[in-house]
This record gives sequence, C-alpha cells and structure tokens, in this order.
Amino acid sequence: MSKHNQNICSIGDVDLEVKQLVFSNLTIGYRCDSHLDSCMATLTTVGETSVCPLIPGLIQREGGSMEQEMGELRRYRTQSISRGEFALSDSFYFYRKGLESIVDDQVTQRFSSEELVSWNLLTRTNHNFHYISLRLTIIWGLGVIIRYCVLFPLRITLAIIGLSWLVIGTTLVGFLPKNRVKTWLSELVHLMCYRICARGLSATIQYHNKENKPQKGGICVANHTSPIDIVILANDGCYAMVGQCHGGLMGVIQRSMVRSCPHVWFERSEMRDRHAVTSRLRAHVAAKTNLPILIFPEGTCINNTSVMMFKKGSFEIGGTIYPVAIKYDPRFGDAFWNSAKYNMVSYLLRMMTSWAIVVNVWYLPPMTREEGEDAAQFANRVKSAIAHQGGLLDMAWDGSLKRDKVKEEFKEQQQKMYSSMVVGKKRRASWGASVGFCVDLK
Repeated sequence: MSKHNQNICSIGDVDLEVKQLVFSNLTIGYRCDSHLDSCMATLTTVGETSVCPLIPGLIQREGGSMEQEMGELRRYRTQSISRGEFALSDSFYFYRKGLESIVDDQVTQRFSSEELVSWNLLTRTNHNFHYISLRLTIIWGLGVIIRYCVLFPLRITLAIIGLSWLVIGTTLVGFLPKNRVKTWLSELVHLMCYRICARGLSATIQYHNKENKPQKGGICVANHTSPIDIVILANDGCYAMVGQCHGGLMGVIQRSMVRSCPHVWFERSEMRDRHAVTSRLRAHVAAKTNLPILIFPEGTCINNTSVMMFKKGSFEIGGTIYPVAIKYDPRFGDAFWNSAKYNMVSYLLRMMTSWAIVVNVWYLPPMTREEGEDAAQFANRVKSAIAHQGGLLDMAWDGSLKRDKVKEEFKEQQQKMYSSMVVGKKRRASWGASVGFCVDLK
C-alpha cells in the first residue's frame, strides 16, 4: 500500500512544501520552494538516500549515451557506487526512455508528413488548426481552383507526353545495333522524357557541385523521399535503374527502357537471392561503359527530415560510390510518399495538384571503401556525409521498421550495453568464456 504525506513549514521568510510518497520499502520525497522556484527530490530505498534537483519547466529529451545519463543519476546518491555494481536508480533511465518513446517516437514520426510551421494553403500538416479566418479560406478556395482547373490539366498533359515518348523513343532506339550512336540516342531520349515529366510536376531543381556528378561504371546512392527522386536525378544525367519487374503499364515502360539501355530488372524470385542480385550488379559495374547504377540504400521512403540506416548490400558490390543528397522544400509541396496512406495514383494526384516541387540536389565527392573498413561501416560513413550535406538528421534505425517489428538484436544490444556497465567488460568476458567452456565439455 502507498500513502501520501504533506507538510507546510516555514524557515525564515521561505515557505517550504514537503511531500512524501511511500510505496513498500521505496520512499520518494520532494520539496518545493515557492520563493526560490526550485525543487529537491529524495529517493530512499533499503536504508539508502539519494537527493537530486527537480527543475520546473518542459522536460527535454536527453542526448547523451546510456553510460552518461546513468552516471548523472548515480551522481546524486549519498553513497558512491562503483562501475561494477547495480543501482535501483538505473531503472529510472529505462522508464524515462520508454515514456519518451511513447510521447515522441523518433522512428515512426519519420514515416509521416513533415509538420510545417506555417500553412502553405495545401493539405494541413498540423491538425490543431482547421479554420483561421474567412479571408484565408477565400484565398485557399481560389488556390484550389487554380491548382485543379489550370495547373493540373497542363501537368497531366505533359506527363502523358513524357511517358508516351519514353516508351516510343526507347523502343525505336532498341532496334538499332549496339554502338556509340545507339548509346547517344538512348541518353538523349531518356533525358528528354525525364525533363518533360519534371515539367509536369512543376519541378524547380537546383543542382550543386556538378563536378562530382556520378560517372559511368560507378554507383550513385542517395537518400529516398519519393518515387520522383528518380525523375529529379535523371533530369540532370542518365542512370541505370535497379528494381523488380512489374506488370501492366509499369512493365511496358520497363521492357521498352531495357531495349535501349542496360537497366537491371530482377524477377521476384531473384530479388530474394542476394548472391544473384550482387553478381548481376557487379557485372554491370565492371563494364566501365555502362551508366552509373542508381540505388536508394534506405529501401523505403523517409519524410525528408532524416536519413535512416543504409543497407550494406549496396556497398558490398565494390567500385566507386557517388553520394547524392536530396532535400525538398515542403513549403511548396509535400514530396514524401506515405505508402501506408496513399497508393501511387493518389500520390501522383497530390504531386500534380501542389504548387510546385522545389528541391536541392548536392553531388558529394566520390567515396571508396577504406582499408580495414567493412561494408556496414562504409555505408554509415556515406550516410553521415549525405545527412550532413542535406541538413538531415542522421539516424541509425532501420527503415524496415516502417512495416516490421524491432529486431531482437537491437534489444540485445541495449542489454549488452547495460550489462557491461553493471558487470564490467572483463567480468562479462570471463563469464562468457566459462559458459563456453562448460558447453564444450557437454
């Protein structure tokens, strides 16, 4: 059972409110000073007492490591605790982390549209405001008429022209024998079609550091926000696409494109065979006359605020990596594709009825795998460079959490970090060795 005691006492001119909460053998007391605007918390358990200040105001998310934050909790204990001992106050670290994840999860919010500070007269990203004034509502109505009745018909016409010419042009070029003329015509047709499609989205693109553009025989990797990332990048140069074979209209486009340019399309059964995919990509990169491969290592669309974990498979192929950072301006249109909420048709409708697609593209210097560096470390180094250049948050979480549950290895990693603090690295290593010895004896 628990009980709550409250006392008011006076020391000089300062009134103190003393409260105490008792639960079993755990006592938490806190004292608030109404004049000094400060609080002190006391944690008592099994004869030990800890005192720490409670600062009024908003609770800010801590940015330190587990060891730093737990060290801060232990610092307020009256009895010092060595590294290899357990402290009950350590549990408050995990309580707080759990509550922080419930209130403001760093992962799932990357899979929803970025919230804007001000309204751009499109779909609201802040659901706390639906009606502000009559004048703003009238302006929004005029914007709807302009976007749907004027801009949308023009954009859909340009998109149809671009896709039709892509199918017709690449099919015609595909009948030519393989030589320099065919390669030149193929690149010309691709550039022309992608630029027409970009006009269909009213895309305003600013390219930076063009001297670092991906070269033939290389691998271009970029952060992924939307399917139109391909159109944005191919508007300034030709790339070999990598993806799964589809049916319907998408299949017609894929088959026509591969006739004129060596794109890499995989069957569904091949996509599950990692070695088959890697071998085909290595063969493509080995031919220095082939177009650079365009890969999005995140494997899913992120909402243009951060860069999540890069899959290491793209960095096991070998060759030169050309990083590219893409950053959209959400004030003119939300380019993020939330596949859980919108299908492809609905998404393209939203894109073509937005004001414009404003985007900045940075070509970063080429990077190669260093000696002694594995594929995962190389992927993280490239990811950090892209995040820094694009002003995006660098996150270590896997983008597959958009659909899958947290892997057990992530949980075990946190457990190992805490056990190394409590047990100590040497003791944990010796304990693991003894366990392994016992297993060998069995």
